[in-house]
Amino acid sequence: MKAPVVIDPADLARTRARHPEAVAEAAAARARRPLLGPGGRLMIVAADHPARGALGVGERRYAMANRLDLLERLCLALSRPGVDGVLASADVLDDLLLLGALDGKVVMGSMNRGGLAGSVFELDDRFTGYRASDLRRLGFDAGKLLLRIDHDDPASLTTLHTAARAVDEMAEAQLPVFIEPFLSRRVDGQLRNDLSPEAVATAIAIASGLAGTSAYTWLKVPVADDPDGTARALEASTLPAVLLGGDVHGRRPDETYEKWRKALRLPTVQGLVVGRSLLYPADDDVAAAVDTAVSLLQ
Repeated sequence: MKAPVVIDPADLARTRARHPEAVAEAAAARARRPLLGPGGRLMIVAADHPARGALGVGERRYAMANRLDLLERLCLALSRPGVDGVLASADVLDDLLLLGALDGKVVMGSMNRGGLAGSVFELDDRFTGYRASDLRRLGFDAGKLLLRIDHDDPASLTTLHTAARAVDEMAEAQLPVFIEPFLSRRVDGQLRNDLSPEAVATAIAIASGLAGTSAYTWLKVPVADDPDGTARALEASTLPAVLLGGDVHGRRPDETYEKWRKALRLPTVQGLVVGRSLLYPADDDVAAAVDTAVSLLQ
């Protein structure tokens, strides 16, 4: 894998230590663009997993623990034609700002990172990341929140309530917010998302009704193994939606791409938000994986 820029972690650390104001200056100077480009489709690369302590990709438990490697992969992905932007937490976006990698890109901030992977409080998913005020101050383009609901876990109510207020705040700031909803349950102590069409439709219906307005709400939804299942689930809302990639370890890439291609034809689907499967493909060819995903949007 080759990166389009040479990244010196020591230089980033020096800038952060001696000139922390450089992050805000880079954000203010960033060239901005509309959320949707001329083609009306959206291709976003996601890299907000580390802030939840989710560092694994397939069998590589700590693949995302190397920040320099992650930044090189992100810069390479962002340099490919057709990639509109990135979804990440503040530490990653600050690095990309300092590297000048976000000019002319859609920048989406990850908002709730408190439900750490594998923790007993995973469903009490508090908003420990970006606030609407932060996204507006930095001139970013959108926010994203994760909404996992377990009917047997009281912590889900806290997440529902705080998510609704975050949607209100984003609407007040006139910023799009992408909600990633799931019905979840614990199996042998591990949280599992129910990806059946009925469960996805229910999660979509709940997410669509949050807050005092849905005017700025988008959905970020999984793709079912059965294309008809994805279509049925998305019938639960008229909100614009993007498809999430998820961890596709163990699946053939061509099978995954075909699922995405079919789902992208659905009437409310506007694009893709994909992370690990593009940044850490099985053959480690990030450029080829990103280019293939972009081609599905055309």
